[in-house]
Amino acid sequence: MGIMEKIRAYVVERLDISREVPDEEILALIDEAVCQRARQQVLSVKQRGQLRRETFYSLRRLDILQELIEDDTITEIMVNGAGKIFYERQGRIQQWDKCFASREKLEDVIQQMAGTNNRVVNEYSPIVDTRLKDGSRVNIVLEPIAIDGSCIAIRKFPANPITMERMIEIGSLSREMAEFLEELVVARYNVFISGGTGSGKTTFLNAMSAFIPKGERLVTIEDSAELQIRDVPNLVRLEARSDTMEVGNEVSIRDLIKTSLRLRPDRIIVGEIRGAEALDMLQAMNTGHDGSISTGHSNSCADMLRRIQTMVRMGMELPLDAICAQIASGIDILIHLGRLRDGTRKVLDIRELTDYREGSFCMNSLYRFRETGEEGGRITGCWDREGVLERRDKLLAAGLGR
Repeated sequence: MGIMEKIRAYVVERLDISREVPDEEILALIDEAVCQRARQQVLSVKQRGQLRRETFYSLRRLDILQELIEDDTITEIMVNGAGKIFYERQGRIQQWDKCFASREKLEDVIQQMAGTNNRVVNEYSPIVDTRLKDGSRVNIVLEPIAIDGSCIAIRKFPANPITMERMIEIGSLSREMAEFLEELVVARYNVFISGGTGSGKTTFLNAMSAFIPKGERLVTIEDSAELQIRDVPNLVRLEARSDTMEVGNEVSIRDLIKTSLRLRPDRIIVGEIRGAEALDMLQAMNTGHDGSISTGHSNSCADMLRRIQTMVRMGMELPLDAICAQIASGIDILIHLGRLRDGTRKVLDIRELTDYREGSFCMNSLYRFRETGEEGGRITGCWDREGVLERRDKLLAAGLGR
């Protein structure tokens, strides 16, 4: 048994499990145990601090992962079984030199993560989406579904959401584009944000939400609550619930979109469209809830439209032309984000969806990112203005764009 395991056993033996034990009391017991170990063998101040911290994390936090979670420079944490932990920093993935002490300890941390948000993960329900107390998104897959050991993927979000101003500073988009998008949001254009995994869709949606007028009522709908919308007083946040062993207790995204229409929203924001709920989202956009925003996975704006067609047909068997007409009527603007090979995230394409005619969508390209080279390992480029907005009725109705 290692030093930390002995200290942990000493603390656990003396804990009064019949009551809620405060963190301070646990830390005092850890300090006592560390002092006893220091009398038996030489421990530096650094070693004592590390033992204190890691023992506390193993008892009250997320064990070995807590250090990574508290590191603000890390954006993703990936656990591939007890012996392999990876993390992403500044767009680069690296393997960590630490790992879980055992498979059992990993399973304990998994149950702790799921329990934080009242989720269930076990052999009957081996896949779960949940979130940590700080809002970080978590996906868990238990073994034997995960062949080489239970895996965890944690997507961290900054404590203070990145603002549009900050995005301009780091080169995610230009100021002209941000001002244009602000006009579109205020004028209540329906916007769909697309991009690949890790392209920054949720972060961008958070930043765009700052443009929503403060007097409006907003309803957000998510699988697992990730949005960090600030400064909207009249905000209702809804979160889906997956089915567990208690049959019939599922609350789906579709259920939430339908009930949100009775909550008198001015706008509806759906964190991500993945399936049949695309039909309900389009119907909401087409029935007086202008200014709604959603996101989805795709490789381009055109690809996103094809995916929406497929997702709508998962919910109802409709003629393709009818589906496409609904899409063209409901969605006004498509914004495509990308993660470039240097790890940076940028707005790559903004298009206006103008119509659906003769079996194809009519799109008006507004802005497009063009690479110009590389400098110091970073991709350089600019945004070309390729066209002007054609459907200006909402801008004019809002007293803008004259």
